[in-house]
Amino acid sequence: MQLRLKTLAAIALTALALPALAEYPEKPVTIVVPFAAGGPTDKVARDLAEALRKPLGGTIVIENVGGAGGTLGATKVAKAAPDGYTLLLHHVGMATSPSLYRQLQYKTLDDFEYLGMINEVPMTLIGRPTLPAANYAELAKWIEANKGKINLANAGLGSASHLCGLMFQQAIKVDMTTVPYKGTAPAMTDLLGGQVDLMCDQTTNTTGQIESGKVKAFAVSTLKHLTAPALAKLPTLDESGLKGFNVTIWHGMYAPKGTPKPVLDKLNAALKAALKDPEFLKREEALGAVVVTDARVNPAEHKKFVESEINKLGTAIKAAGQYAD
Repeated sequence: MQLRLKTLAAIALTALALPALAEYPEKPVTIVVPFAAGGPTDKVARDLAEALRKPLGGTIVIENVGGAGGTLGATKVAKAAPDGYTLLLHHVGMATSPSLYRQLQYKTLDDFEYLGMINEVPMTLIGRPTLPAANYAELAKWIEANKGKINLANAGLGSASHLCGLMFQQAIKVDMTTVPYKGTAPAMTDLLGGQVDLMCDQTTNTTGQIESGKVKAFAVSTLKHLTAPALAKLPTLDESGLKGFNVTIWHGMYAPKGTPKPVLDKLNAALKAALKDPEFLKREEALGAVVVTDARVNPAEHKKFVESEINKLGTAIKAAGQYAD
């Protein structure tokens, strides 16, 4: 009799859970982008939202919550109701913030449910148009001859260009004067005008300038050559002598810790479907981004990857002694 009651109770609970899963989402889902509208991460989020609408079966809204290197938006999601209606789309800042910010309002590995990775964006090492070097070998000689005089621009502490520049300096064992700007646009303007010498930034920001010949391009940050016409002839930093150099700006999606597993499963399934959407793939290719197709589209592997990036990038950040707080 007792066993029968337990069985009936289990059936009743299952019956209650099924409608809840079937109804999700019954209201708009908000994807928080922790940066201003119009930037590369915002572009990825808006393109992904279009691809997600059909497999998820609901309305998706993008909310930009910029500030503090992406940590304000991430904090908002970490503290949001764990119901699947507030999500986070973030880049490599998920892995750098634990080292850059010593008083974070969240724990990266503990306060989020990992939903899967989205893409990886290569970086390019570029220079002012008047820089007297035509290729990476000549650039390396120029850097050696001008130690203590070189200005390296970035889009702000904690930005993708800051991270790449930091890793590059450590790889070549040369310290440069880093010049942080409030965004990529002013940094690129000064690079074009010759006020700064070098910058290492995402292909989403540099490909157009390289195509038009407005900047000098020296190398890419990935282990493999890129296929975009403007970038295909560029060597990798790895083959140029910086063995193992591999820096990409990746994006992933997250939910608040405690979000119900049926909701997480539906979100992950929708994400996997969106990553195969032909229009999304086309848009990512145009940005110079590579859509993730390996095991990191699964939550466990996504989290394992972020943890490895925290360890790798944290070592470089701590060695530089540069903090954002």
